Amino acid sequence: MSVNKEWPVRWDLLLRYRLIEIISFWEGRLTTNHLIDAFGIGRQQASRDINAYIREFAPENLVYDTKLKGYKPGAKFRPIFTQGVADEYLQVLATQQDLASTFASLQPSIILTETLTPPLRDLRPEVLAPITQAAREKKRVEICYSSLRNPEPEYRMIQPHTVIFNGHRWHVRAFCEQKMIYSDFVLSRISDKPELTLVGDNTAEKDEAWQTIVELVICPDPRLNTAQKALIARDYGMTDGVLKISTRGALVAYILQNMRLEGELASTPPEVQQIFLQNRAKIKKWLFGQD
Repeated sequence: MSVNKEWPVRWDLLLRYRLIEIISFWEGRLTTNHLIDAFGIGRQQASRDINAYIREFAPENLVYDTKLKGYKPGAKFRPIFTQGVADEYLQVLATQQDLASTFASLQPSIILTETLTPPLRDLRPEVLAPITQAAREKKRVEICYSSLRNPEPEYRMIQPHTVIFNGHRWHVRAFCEQKMIYSDFVLSRISDKPELTLVGDNTAEKDEAWQTIVELVICPDPRLNTAQKALIARDYGMTDGVLKISTRGALVAYILQNMRLEGELASTPPEVQQIFLQNRAKIKKWLFGQD
């Protein structure tokens, strides 16, 4: 963040200005609703905050677009209150519902915790912004995409409905018109600037894997002894030795990857494995590479 620490910016305003920059930069569209929903303020206050940000700190950063009915980044956009990195956007997605109540009593000069995050994959605003716009407006979008199976870039027509961060990388859930299925597209593998086209009818409501809620049943590794099982159950907040996680079918594999449960191996010591997926056979269809 490039703001001078001696600038007389109140903590609450600093958070609002950061949100203004992050949303406009990464989504390509900022409205007063973003501030209203995140901070619980009125529309007039939200409008004053945006105007104050433009007038006092960044005259060239935001431009009002009548078609978008909101502000978009100016051609000379330069982050003032943020660093312009993807994990800032991720943090907003994770905390935007309770920013006001959570941060009202924080003392930013006192840091008693440290959070480790994995290296983030490449994520460019010129890719994310049109993708989120297409999802918001239910439009189809043309992308130039590469995959491990087909590393040579090829053009695809997709209709995105949700952008997802799986803990390690960003991808978008979308209908692929080439394969005629809903699939996941890694945003860092889109090599051009996506081009929006016409409105499509392959929305999230038609995505079976997205609409199906799946329950994962996780327990301590059966090979552990009774005391070890009790310890693992306490670690994971299990009830009666079981942890139940409800998620969308399309996200099952990602959750199991993050929990190192995508495929338990008999050769892995129970002290390393620690947990076990009880209902693997029932949820098998939602795993990568399964029918």
